[in-house]
Amino acid sequence: MRILLIEDDTVLGAAVRDQIAGDGHSVDWVTRLDAAADAMAVAGYDLVLLDLMLPDGRGIGFLKTLRQRGDVSPVIILTALDQVSDRIEGLNAGADDYLVKPFDLAELSARIGSVARRYSGNPNPIISHGVLDIDLAARSLRRDGKAVPLTAREWALLEALLARPGQLLSKAQLEEKLYAFDTEIESNTIEVHVSRLRKKLGAAVIETERGLGYRLGTA
Repeated sequence: MRILLIEDDTVLGAAVRDQIAGDGHSVDWVTRLDAAADAMAVAGYDLVLLDLMLPDGRGIGFLKTLRQRGDVSPVIILTALDQVSDRIEGLNAGADDYLVKPFDLAELSARIGSVARRYSGNPNPIISHGVLDIDLAARSLRRDGKAVPLTAREWALLEALLARPGQLLSKAQLEEKLYAFDTEIESNTIEVHVSRLRKKLGAAVIETERGLGYRLGTA
């Protein structure tokens, strides 16, 4: 997934960025609401992590503006505001989840996965696809009953395809899901990840439409 992190605390922001990047997600990190608006104007995000107290305003107003203009991007609020009234205000403004600082980074990863699954239309973390048994929450996969380890990027690529079964995703779309703005990407990066997944999961697990992109195949 491509995730926008809006957080002005540099220590926490770096820790959150590293955690979700380690999960295989693409992360763009900004520290102001105006920079967040600029980022969302030029890129499509699968999820937004939003602090409520930022140098140029309150995150609640930013969230309300998103929802008023019809933006349905999933939003998880990350904040030190821990009163019940604060949580109610955040959820009523359109947030999908609310996490109070300080929080465990592993819990953040789990909440990101849960929200993403709900938006993909299947909140169940357990998926069976042919001979593959996939636990998205535990990030474990078995092929014919045998465990198959995947790297973070391989997981991210597989999840992107699983979220859109039957849909063709271009190389550019997959690169956007896996890499942030400032990441240098080799021209054959996606092809390399696809090749490795096919070796691990079966040649038919990803179908190629030459010159167009990739879709989830049989397994």
